[in-house]
Amino acid sequence: MRLSGKHILLGVTGSISAYKAAEICRLLVKEGADVKVVMTTSATEFISPLTLATLSKNTVQLHMVNQDQSWNNHVELGLWADLFLIAPASANSIAKLANGISDNLLLTVFLSARCPIMIAPAMDHDMFLHPATQSNLNLLKERKNIIVGPEKGELASGLIGEGRLSEPSKILQEVLTLFNNIGKLKGKKVLVTAGPTREPIDPVRFISNHSSGKMGIALAIELAKEGAEVTLVAGPIQIPVPANIHHIAIETALEMYNACINYFSKTDIAIMAAAVADYAPVTKSDKKVKKKEDEWNLPMTKTIDILAQCGKLKQEGQFLIGFALETDNEIENAIDKLKRKNLDLIILNSLKDPGAGFAGDTNKITLIDRNNIITEFALKNKSEVAHDIVQKIIEISHA
Repeated sequence: MRLSGKHILLGVTGSISAYKAAEICRLLVKEGADVKVVMTTSATEFISPLTLATLSKNTVQLHMVNQDQSWNNHVELGLWADLFLIAPASANSIAKLANGISDNLLLTVFLSARCPIMIAPAMDHDMFLHPATQSNLNLLKERKNIIVGPEKGELASGLIGEGRLSEPSKILQEVLTLFNNIGKLKGKKVLVTAGPTREPIDPVRFISNHSSGKMGIALAIELAKEGAEVTLVAGPIQIPVPANIHHIAIETALEMYNACINYFSKTDIAIMAAAVADYAPVTKSDKKVKKKEDEWNLPMTKTIDILAQCGKLKQEGQFLIGFALETDNEIENAIDKLKRKNLDLIILNSLKDPGAGFAGDTNKITLIDRNNIITEFALKNKSEVAHDIVQKIIEISHA
């Protein structure tokens, strides 16, 4: 079965072709996929949730809150899925998808999903050709969503033209093609670090930084999409980590070092995206240090340079990537770090670039490889940045 082990979330919207969702669901399950279905309320006017629940062998999700007041967690659904397939997608739902409107469960899952999105439009010919619909579809394409169809044929209105939902067999083939093309790191073991470290001063205080871990987690998710076996060593973070990623939670730089050294020799690729503290207090007080009346001198010691240690341990065939966050002489400093720490690729952030760096949802990067080939990227969402980085890793490591 060609989709064995794959999690596919099937979204069904209010289109007369919604009845074809039953056949799409049946074909996906037949190929071994674990299918869950989320529907809009209007979709239930065209096909029964019971039909799709029976075919998928999972309860169909309809509302944010059920009658018993239980909550359907859209974030968990988005993290569970390896693919979110919306078929059929009506003109109304496409408009909402393109403009970030989230007035039903399906739309909130779309905004939360970190997996590939495949959208199969279905509507009347004139609705499909309307400039508003075309603009919405083009916007969704620009954001890396996959659009399947529509096809030309007889429509419910009696007209002949574009707007017909692609046949379930064709949609299945697009799903199979997608999964065949995103396994370029299958069999590879990858180590990723993310987030900050916390260096304790006493039971209530610590030294840390503003790293959120968003970039490292986005990389881990993108690597897993490509079939890699990912181990994520992360400092304190508030972002959920998908279940298919082995997550090791740490606090201090020393704990991160020990975890990384334990896994590094067994990895093919290591990406050190964490913001590790350069210094830590020499000692940790067992009791809260009382406020001083005068200056407080806190003796500090250097932490172990995890990236440099991995560079020393790196064997032939291993691929090591680091990050450089710079404020001046950015390129020169990044190249120096690349060479000193025996890296294969360095990812440069400049704090001079608006929207780059810690905490935010966007980043602007420059990639520099061992041959000093420099590749600059525009400001993008961190999930898109992760995609660019992983594709560059695939390109270099497969060369």
